[in-house]
Amino acid sequence: MAAAAARCVQLRSVLRPAACVRAIQPPGGGERSYTTKSEDRIPKIYTKTGDKGFSSTFTGERRPKEDHIFEALGTTDELSSAIGLAREFCLEKGHSFTDQLDKIQCVLQDVGSNIATPRSSARESHIKKTKFSSQPVAELESWIDSYTEELPPLTSFILPSGGKSSAALHVARAVCRRAERCVAPIIRSGEADPDVGKYLNRLSDYLFTLARYAALKEGNSERIYTRPEGGCV
Repeated sequence: MAAAAARCVQLRSVLRPAACVRAIQPPGGGERSYTTKSEDRIPKIYTKTGDKGFSSTFTGERRPKEDHIFEALGTTDELSSAIGLAREFCLEKGHSFTDQLDKIQCVLQDVGSNIATPRSSARESHIKKTKFSSQPVAELESWIDSYTEELPPLTSFILPSGGKSSAALHVARAVCRRAERCVAPIIRSGEADPDVGKYLNRLSDYLFTLARYAALKEGNSERIYTRPEGGCV
């Protein structure tokens, strides 16, 4: 994840348009084969540059893999994976909101790009490419308000439940909270945009709301917390 996030902007310049593909005509005619110039090939997935326990930020700075930057990147990647799994369950049930989950996964790539560009080692060109705006935050708030209008009011603590779609969205919500905790010190130190933290905060609220909405649409009941007899053990 660390290397992928750090290279995500660079990959845009590596992936060439279809016009760069050359048609090769074999001698004597026959079916043409299509190829690209060797310099236009997508880089290999493995680089071997992290074999000694260090990885690079987008700014080119080498840091230990246990650095807080890479911890935040890894957790953000885990969050996107959890959302991807939840999306598959939601698709099976025919939910109409899966396009929102698609968009969120794309926005999380931008979140990763911003985290992978610590301001202490970034040039202006780096900052310009990875700047994170407040627009996605406002969009999440709009979605939350829309779903909340259709949900019954909360009167008790809800346990992760309500079917596979709902439960998977609750798992994604919990991972999102952890991602927010990982990013918080990076933002406080001025190394990442504050809107990244705001986005993760709203995203966890969105995932909670969406989990409830999925359960409602599927006709599943949500389990409510009840204090065990004799108190909590």
